[in-house]
Amino acid sequence: MTQFQESAGLDPKKISVLGASGSVGDSAIDIVSGSPQKYQIEALTAYRNVEKLAKAAIKTGARFAVVADEACYQDLKEALSGSGIEVGAGSSAVEEAASRSVDIVVGAIVGAAGIRPTMVALEAGNQVALANKEALVCAGDLVMAAAARLGKPILPVDSEHSAVFQVYERDNRSEIDEIILTASGGPFRTWEKDAIAGATVEQAMKHPNFSMGSKITIDSASMMNKGLELIEAHHLYGLAADRLTVVVHPQQIIHGLVCYSDGSMLAQLGAPDMRIPVAHCLAWPERAPAKTDRISLTEIAQFTFELPDYDKFPCLQLAKDALKAGGSLPNIMNAANEIAVAAFLKKRVSFGGIARVVEQTMEAFVQKGENSSAAGIEDVLSLDKSAREVAERLLQDGL
Repeated sequence: MTQFQESAGLDPKKISVLGASGSVGDSAIDIVSGSPQKYQIEALTAYRNVEKLAKAAIKTGARFAVVADEACYQDLKEALSGSGIEVGAGSSAVEEAASRSVDIVVGAIVGAAGIRPTMVALEAGNQVALANKEALVCAGDLVMAAAARLGKPILPVDSEHSAVFQVYERDNRSEIDEIILTASGGPFRTWEKDAIAGATVEQAMKHPNFSMGSKITIDSASMMNKGLELIEAHHLYGLAADRLTVVVHPQQIIHGLVCYSDGSMLAQLGAPDMRIPVAHCLAWPERAPAKTDRISLTEIAQFTFELPDYDKFPCLQLAKDALKAGGSLPNIMNAANEIAVAAFLKKRVSFGGIARVVEQTMEAFVQKGENSSAAGIEDVLSLDKSAREVAERLLQDGL
């Protein structure tokens, strides 16, 4: 009898999902709904997608549903009228959802808005399964310190970090030479540099393997997403920038590798299906059956790999530069990128302009010497706000 079978008669794990209306939230709800005897939803949050949030709350029997946009409170209240589900709205309600006592908080809020709820969850004693990149990119030292005080590891939801987590030998971590994250290369992998710079929103949204939200899809097209993941890996696994590598692997079956001093390379393989890393987090430290996609090595037949082109994808280089510089530069870079991506989606700036906005925002803060490490979350959020204002001014000046 396995450990999971032995514990199967125990009470189900209590789960809260912050950012339940996105692709990670969809995966979490799918896993939970498929195993109601194993998992129980305590709280679900969404930004303003009331209809999807209400349906998910009813489907999973959630006890608390929160919409971050206070203007949507009445709509959510009406949608859940008679259900017995408690309703909340606004940032304080999101933080309440994060702080409720559960086994795992899935942090899947997109952008810097997810930083404070992540810290609130940790400070409440909850283990965090983290999909929100910005929590580590912008406040990695603070988040990891909070997790260390709690004595529970951050469970990574990103497929690449989940892959590394699964083959990372903690007892032999001093013998790790390198961590390799794989990248699909996005929709522009084979395009020429000038063509990429002039790509349309519609072209950038055509990710070859995943269906994701608009912001992360654009980040994947620019390869900023992989740059953010390098910074995350630095915090999650404690390796310096020169021991973190990106390799383009278009099939996206191998998601991450850990290289050891004896020459061994351990890799995790899986279909490009976000339910796999989510299922791993929810069941950890055990494993549990999940109706996730399976791969056939004989059908795939061939894996290919190539080095990323930093000239064609300058956002990846900017992220590496920010990681090497340290301090608050990753936070500044992330804020500028969020503003630039939002502007691109509204067709206010070209695809090539995203990197220019990010680079010039970073340079502005470096020149002023305003990129030292933050002492606390309030400092992180204040600098995030300042960087957004600088990036917005650059856009208004017609960069």
